[in-house]
This record gives sequence, C-alpha cells and structure tokens, in this order.
Amino acid sequence: MTKEELIQGIASGDSRTLSKAITLAESTLAEKRDLALEVIAHFGPQDDTYRIGITGTPGAGKSTFIEAIGIKLLQDPTRKIAVLSIDPSSGKTHGSILGDKTRMNKLSAHERAYIRPTSSGSQLGGLAKNTRLAMLLCEAAGYNTILIESVGVGQGETEVAQLTDLFTLVLNPGGGDELQGIKRGIMEMADIIVINKADGDTERQANLTAKEYSMALHLMPTSTPFSIGSNSGWIPKVITASAITNKGIDVFWEKAFDFEKTVSQNSWKETHRKEQMHYWARKSVQDLLLSKLDHYEKAIVKGLEEGKLPEEIAKEIVE
Repeated sequence: MTKEELIQGIASGDSRTLSKAITLAESTLAEKRDLALEVIAHFGPQDDTYRIGITGTPGAGKSTFIEAIGIKLLQDPTRKIAVLSIDPSSGKTHGSILGDKTRMNKLSAHERAYIRPTSSGSQLGGLAKNTRLAMLLCEAAGYNTILIESVGVGQGETEVAQLTDLFTLVLNPGGGDELQGIKRGIMEMADIIVINKADGDTERQANLTAKEYSMALHLMPTSTPFSIGSNSGWIPKVITASAITNKGIDVFWEKAFDFEKTVSQNSWKETHRKEQMHYWARKSVQDLLLSKLDHYEKAIVKGLEEGKLPEEIAKEIVE
C-alpha cells in the first residue's frame, strides 16, 4: 500500500489498513519501517486518548480481566478500545503462542474493539520493541482507549509505565509468599492494584489480600520517580474484582476515571507524556546504536586478540 492509501485507511478507522501499518512498523526492513513512521508523523500526537498499562503475575487472569473491563467500557458509544497484548516468546526460537485474541472472543468480535497480539521477542521490560508505534497508529485510527497487556513476568515492567498514563497491577488472591514475590519497584509504580478472582471459594482470601497490599502501600516511600503519589496527586488504590462475575469492574473504571480527572486537572498527564517522549527518544537512539554493533564485530575480535580490555575496545570504537 502507498503512504496515501495507508493514511486514508487509518483516518477512516479501517482495521485491515491499521494491521498492515502496524506490520510495517514491526518490520526489520528500514524502508517499510520508515513508511510507517511517515504515516504516524502525518497524524501527529493524539493528546485526548487514555493509555492504560496492565501487568501482573502469571495466571492472575489479566486477559480475562481486560476483556471484562473492555466490554464494560464499550457500553459508552463514544469509546473505541485497542488492546495491544504482548506475548512471551521462546528464548530459543523467539516464537510466541499469540493466544490473547482467542482468549478475548467477545471483545475481539466487537466493532469498536481492536486486538493486536505481538511477540515480545528478546525485548526486555515486558514490551515488544515496536509497541509504542503500534499504540500511536491505533490512536491515529480513532481508538481513544489503549490497553497494553505486558508479558506479565512480574519484573522489568518499567517500560509499561513509560508508555502509559495509568499503570495497573493484577494479582492472584494470596498473601504472605505472594506479597514477598512481587518486586518492590512494580508496587511503587502501580496506580491501581487489582486482586482478581474474588469469587467463590477465593473471595475471602482476595479480600484479605487486598488489605495486606493496602497496608504494604502505606509503607512505600513517596520520593522515587514512579512511587506513590509522585507528583501526580494520586494515591494508589487496591480493589478486588472478578472477571467471571463482573464484580469490581465498575469500581475499576470509577477509580481509573478518577485518576484521569486528577492528572488532567493538575497537568501531570501532559508533563508525564513529555517525559515519556524524552525517554523513548533516548531509547530509540540506544536501539539504533546497538543495531550497528555487528559492523564493529571485526574490530572487537581484533582488539581481544591484541589483549585489549573490553573497555579500551569500546572507547576506540566510539571515538
């Protein structure tokens, strides 16, 4: 497709064109990726969108929870939802199951919903390399609510916070060992913590877990860049929910929109997105430099054969 055809299709909200544009953005071929960047630049930033990052421990029911909150939000006819679901990939083959679309049957069938599963590849931080570009293309296509589901390994999820407005942590019911297993950094970044599966035999345990996390949050520092209330004016919330019975789904959106109202009124959202742009500019430079390392492989091998220190070799290459 030509640049003009891509722009026209995305502007009209055509999902097939959107998928083709995202595929171009994910391409390793420079000319295809550059075409996607030109399309994104044409539309410019979409400041009136809401970006929500969702992560959590394996088996916490993130995909089921996302479908539940997605279907609920789509009761509002002004909302269009894009779900970018990052699947963990094999360390050997870099293959991925990409099963989130099949796990969200009801949501994927909705005319105002778009689901794009993507393999994380070798990317750290819980995000696929080109998730940000896919997000910008979805926003250009008129999707005003973006839900980003990370790999969910429970660690290294800082890039989710660098890409979204609201950071949500979804956890299983269970205290003690469960609480110890959560990385402190993720706890400090969370704006809303959802104790999922609060139904049936696990409902009582979910309520107890919520109380434990609420107590833990009060012990967190307030001075780190992503910590509780860090310049946003927001105090993190802990809620219980069940994606099966829809318990707590209304409460989640109530808290999520309270957050959006708070950070919009005090200009934190605008400032935060500017800081995120700076982060991704630096990240893009870093990735580009790393991609050129292969060109210096001979110099690295030669330097090692000459008995030079890795630091000396690096300095010579950079200079």
